[in-house]
Amino acid sequence: MADIIYTKVDEAPELASASFLPIIQKFAAAAGVTVGTKDISLAGRILATFPDHLNEDQRQSDDLAELGRLVKTADANVIKLPNISASVPQLVAAIKELQSQGFALPDYPETPETDAEKAVRAKYDGLKGSAVNPVLREGNSDRRAAKAVKSFAQNNPHRMGDWSADSKTEVSAMSGGDFFSNEVSATLDADTTAKIVLLSDMGETVLKDGITYPAGTVVDATFMSAEALKSFLADEIEKTKADGTLFSLHMKATMMKVSDPIIFGHAVKAFLAPVFEKHGAEMADLGVNPNSGLGDLLARVKGNADIMADIDACMAARPPMYMVDSDKGITNLHVSSDVIIDASMPALIRAGGKGWGPDGKESDTNCVIPDNSYAPVYDESIKFFKENGKLNPATAGTVQNIGLMAQKAEEYGSHPTTFEMPSAGTVKMILEDGTVLHEHKVEAGDIWRSASARKAPIEDWVNLAIDRQKAEGCRAIFWLDADRAHDAELIAYVKPILEAKGVADKFEIMAPREATRASLETITKGENTIAITGNVLRDYLTDLFPILELATSAKMLSIVKLMNGGGLFETGAGGSAPKHVQQLMEQNHLRWDSLGEFCALGESLTFLADAKANEKARVLGAAVDAATQGILDNGHSPSRKVGEPDNRDSHYWFARYWAEALAAQKTDAELCAHFEPIAAALAEKEAAILSELAAAQGPAVDLGGYYKTDADKTAAVMRPSETLNKIIG
Repeated sequence: MADIIYTKVDEAPELASASFLPIIQKFAAAAGVTVGTKDISLAGRILATFPDHLNEDQRQSDDLAELGRLVKTADANVIKLPNISASVPQLVAAIKELQSQGFALPDYPETPETDAEKAVRAKYDGLKGSAVNPVLREGNSDRRAAKAVKSFAQNNPHRMGDWSADSKTEVSAMSGGDFFSNEVSATLDADTTAKIVLLSDMGETVLKDGITYPAGTVVDATFMSAEALKSFLADEIEKTKADGTLFSLHMKATMMKVSDPIIFGHAVKAFLAPVFEKHGAEMADLGVNPNSGLGDLLARVKGNADIMADIDACMAARPPMYMVDSDKGITNLHVSSDVIIDASMPALIRAGGKGWGPDGKESDTNCVIPDNSYAPVYDESIKFFKENGKLNPATAGTVQNIGLMAQKAEEYGSHPTTFEMPSAGTVKMILEDGTVLHEHKVEAGDIWRSASARKAPIEDWVNLAIDRQKAEGCRAIFWLDADRAHDAELIAYVKPILEAKGVADKFEIMAPREATRASLETITKGENTIAITGNVLRDYLTDLFPILELATSAKMLSIVKLMNGGGLFETGAGGSAPKHVQQLMEQNHLRWDSLGEFCALGESLTFLADAKANEKARVLGAAVDAATQGILDNGHSPSRKVGEPDNRDSHYWFARYWAEALAAQKTDAELCAHFEPIAAALAEKEAAILSELAAAQGPAVDLGGYYKTDADKTAAVMRPSETLNKIIG
């Protein structure tokens, strides 16, 4: 196994890797450090799942499973780039592309009927949503802005939209019948197994059996009422129209891959309610599934003039919709994976509460977030900025995050235990001794789910928070609501640990709404705070605050201190940027910023130095920090516009600053001597290299695929400077 594993992923970060990874491997080799790769891309995982359908030379090892084993060992040192959290449309598109490339994969069964189809569907469903992160995250999250990045943002503040006190922008959430209001929770006294059953007029249906929980696990159960959701959505559509604002829905269908696509489908049906009432049967015959979004619906009915006319009439009578791309007519309800709450809400808040309407103009927006678990975070943020005006990035402090996520903690681990009710009845979670741990009366169509968090990750999370607060010496808040069932169980863990360590006075415990206000007040004063949160809030907040502070979440330092001693270094929270890929393919310009990769690389090398007593790796890591600072100080981050420096230019400058720092350091004479000629060559050939990189831009390029690119074609696109390639190798 290589000393450092650099993950092969998808879309923009994977394209950037084609340029950056050869540089990393060249420099690391000088310190005796090997850097290997493991393929956790969507295409790679699809191929690994269906070996029996492939020729011998087409088969791919299950690298995700291998990494899942590695991260449970002390030897793990993984740099993890963002991967696709696949929605059904993305998964289907990837399958079709791979089939076109000669891989005899089975089609995705939309409505599986036979046992064989159900088996194929189950395998594909295992690849949807956040299938990667729960496997790799055998530790809790420490996310913060690197000091160099925060300093740069303060010295070069980004543009913020202006807020007005009379803005009509608001957050709307359900007042009852949602996951928040129906939640129950308990902490298990002993190791046990459990089953989930539905008792109805048809008898007992086993929804899930053989669920294992160790002692000390916090186990939740809750449901969302379909009728309450329908009523809420219908009311919000009417309210939005009356207020003259944009209708927008904000979900997390990529991660909450069972529940949120269903909720999304309800919104599509609600918005086109008259059309479904009139043409429901006919649309079903055409294969319409509202969960797949308005885009898929329109594609299936476009040949039916009557349905299309009624859709047009309905849309005209509805409030205007928040647009993903107003130029292309792509609405908020087109594809569930297009509007992801942790990106869409911060972007709207940063813009002064404005969203883009179908007329291509900005407008106030009704932000519909059905479940009230975390909607108050965004609601309170909007209220704060209405009262106080926009945040000033030049003077703002920072919000760091310690997030509970190890061993599939909390909601993101709930996919196998989330169900849409086939009929009315009572759902029970029954332990092996016959104890009914949780039960709910449900109606047909309700969405029931259970989630859990184990004792060891919870304790590790609290101790990590204690360590970080001691290191930072700033305000630290556990975002836990004593009136929420799950949070109350966590508080019962948190308080005794804080008291036993003698640090209870260093921490506050607040419900998310109050914690949001407190954190915004703190950073407005130029002071820092640490948000200590559960899994979902970890994800939401590590976009919200960085987007307000830095304009992006992709530049975050993200360290996962693995519970068995290894390290996982994530390269920011910026997603995989499909629009960046589109621009590259059309204009040969990649605006992806590799700053997250730079930060992760430095931490990975320093961790390796400590773990393997490799002092040369420590020197490399320190020089990475110097190179990162050089990129920021000298303005060599990628531009958004074709014809200007892009991601590949930034890699040249990073390599140059890295080599110069290594040549200048006095700690290791051998490394100094090795890198002196490399630094000299990179400086001497600057004009030629930059000219070759610039000359490549403009024309469309062929990568040989989207989900599975051709390695040679991609290398040719991403490494167009022969002069640089000769130096790097």
